[in-house]
Amino acid sequence: MKNIVIMLAMVLGMTAMAQNQNMKASIEVDGICEMCKARIEKAAIKTAGVKSAVWSIETHELRLIFDERKTNLKEIQKSLADVGHDTKAFKATDEAYNGLHACCKYRDETVKNDHK
Repeated sequence: MKNIVIMLAMVLGMTAMAQNQNMKASIEVDGICEMCKARIEKAAIKTAGVKSAVWSIETHELRLIFDERKTNLKEIQKSLADVGHDTKAFKATDEAYNGLHACCKYRDETVKNDHK
């Protein structure tokens, strides 16, 4: 019995160590301007466990550092969709998207062309 308890403790310890406190990842997030950049980065940072979030207007890439013991990419992408920005995993609701400032309407071709 004592050996089983020791083995179980070792397995649980190894599992906990396997989670990365400084996981690095990048995801594509739709947006178009500096206001989008600020909103995207703020929404990501407000997600528990996210330590760093930097979004590029040119590439639409959001570079992240996060504690995977506290969050994951799906949760981060959900937070972004909640503030109106589409990702590959989650599309913002019409209500969230329509709440964006007029210059942030990245789905509108006219607005996209105005930002070129």
